[in-house]
Amino acid sequence: MMSERIVSETPKLTPVLEMRHISKRFDATQALDDVALELYPGEIHALLGENGAGKSTLIKIMTGIHRPDQGEMLLSGQPLAIGSPVEAQAYGIAAIYQEPMVFPDLNVAENIFITHRDTGAVVRWGQLYREAEAILAKLDVKLDVRAQARGLTLAAQQTVEIAKAISLQVRVLIMDEPTASLSAHEAAQLFKLMRTLRDQGVAILFISHRMEEVFALADRITVFRDGKLVSSKPAREVTPEGAIRDMVGRKVEEFFAKRTAERGEVLLAARGLGKSGAFANVSFEVHRGEVLGFAGLIGARRTDVGLALFGIEPADAGEIVFGGQAVQIRSPEQALRLGIAYVTEDRRQLGLSLPMSISANISLPTLRNYLTRLGLIKHSAEVAIAEQYRKRLAIRAPSVAIEAGKLSGGNQQKVMLSKWLNTKPKLLILDEPTRGIDVGAKAEVHQIVNELAAQGMGIILISSDLPEVLAMSDRILVMREGRQMGIFSRAEANQETVMTAAMGQAAGAAAR
Repeated sequence: MMSERIVSETPKLTPVLEMRHISKRFDATQALDDVALELYPGEIHALLGENGAGKSTLIKIMTGIHRPDQGEMLLSGQPLAIGSPVEAQAYGIAAIYQEPMVFPDLNVAENIFITHRDTGAVVRWGQLYREAEAILAKLDVKLDVRAQARGLTLAAQQTVEIAKAISLQVRVLIMDEPTASLSAHEAAQLFKLMRTLRDQGVAILFISHRMEEVFALADRITVFRDGKLVSSKPAREVTPEGAIRDMVGRKVEEFFAKRTAERGEVLLAARGLGKSGAFANVSFEVHRGEVLGFAGLIGARRTDVGLALFGIEPADAGEIVFGGQAVQIRSPEQALRLGIAYVTEDRRQLGLSLPMSISANISLPTLRNYLTRLGLIKHSAEVAIAEQYRKRLAIRAPSVAIEAGKLSGGNQQKVMLSKWLNTKPKLLILDEPTRGIDVGAKAEVHQIVNELAAQGMGIILISSDLPEVLAMSDRILVMREGRQMGIFSRAEANQETVMTAAMGQAAGAAAR
C-alpha cells in the first residue's frame, strides 16, 4: 500500500535514470505494482527483496526485455522508451549477471568490443588491443587482452563484462547477484571495481542477498516486497534488521492453512550429505506425516539436495537411510523403486510434456504398468487412472485427452503432482510447487499437501516463498550457499529468524 512507503530525502540532483509508477502483470501475477526507483550518478544503490519481490522484472524493464504496462522511464529527466537490450545499451544502460556471458572462443579484447557496430569490415587489431588495454587501465585491472576468455576465472570474466559496459559509455550499470559464484577474494576485487566506477560517475544498481555486501557498498537501499516499493533510504539510515523486517514484513495470508498431522517414525535420514561443488555436510530427518521445509535465498543450493535425493545429481559424500536401511541413490529409477518422487520447479521444461495429453503425462513414469504383452499401451487403463486424479485433485479440464499445454498454470501443476503421486511415493519432494500459479490454485495445492501428510506421506517442501514455508512446514531447514544454517521447529520459526539465518546473520538453531 502507498501508506507503507518510507522514502527519505534524496539529493537535489537529477537522477540519471528514474522509474515512475511502474506496473507489470504476467497473467495472474502482479509482478510490479506502482513502483518507483531513482538512480543517481556516482551512487551505488542496493535493491533488496525476497525472491519474487519484483526485482528481476524491474531489471528486465530497465534493459528493454519487458515493457511496463503502466508508468514511465526518464533518462536525465527526459522521457525514455526502450524496446530492446540493444537500445538500452545505446542509452548507456547495461546489466551484469551472476553468470558472465562472455564468448569463450574469443579473446578479451574481442569480448569487450563484441557489441560494437562501428568496427567496419576490417578490424584494426592493434587499435583494438590498445583501446581494450586503456579501458582495463581505467579500471586499474591487468588482463592479457589477447588471452582467450575460456581460460579466465569467473571474476576475470565479470571484469571483461564491466569493461564491455565501459566501452559502451555506460551510465547505469545493473549488477544482479554478481558475487554468487565468486570467492571472498574475487568478490573483494569486484567491489573495488564497483567503487572505481562509482567514483567515475556511473550509477550502479546492486542486487544481492548478502547483507554484509550491501552495507559495505551501498550509498542507498531500496526494498521491494510483493511487487511494491516498501522503503528507500540512505544506507546510513538503515540497519540489517530493519532491512530484513521491510523485506519480510507481510502477514501470512489466510490461504496458508497447515493442518498438523500425527508424526510417525523416521522415513528418511540424511547424514553429512554432500555433493562436490554444490553443498556439504547436510543432515536432517523426515518423518512420516511431516512436512520438512527447505528455506534459503538464491544460491542456497536447496534444489541440489532434492536432486541428490532423487538420484538426478547423486551425492558423493554422506549417508542416506531410507525406511531404516542404508541406501545409495544413483538414479531416479532407484529413487522411484524406494518410494521417492520429485516434483520439479520447472513444470514446462522438465515436469511435463506439454504437447501430450493429461492422461499420457500422468502415466509416463509408470508406463510399464499400462503395457500389453505386445508392448502396446492400454489406453483405457491409462485414461481411467487419469480420471481418478482429475477428480481427486480437481483438475479443471473437459477431458483427460486434452493437451497439458492448454491448461492454466495451476492445473498444469496438478497434472504434474498427479504424475508423481501415481508412483505411490512414500516421500514426496516438492520443489517450488506453487511458483507461477494464482492464489486460488495455491490454496488447492496446499490442501493436497495437507491431505498427503495426513495420510502418512513424508514431504520435503522447497520454496522461495517464505510465508508458504513458514505456514506449511512442521520444521524448517535453512540453507545458505550450500551450507546448512540450522533447523527450526514450527514454534521457533518466524520470518525474521529464518531470513536472518538465510542471510548468514546468525547460525540458527541446532539441527535436530
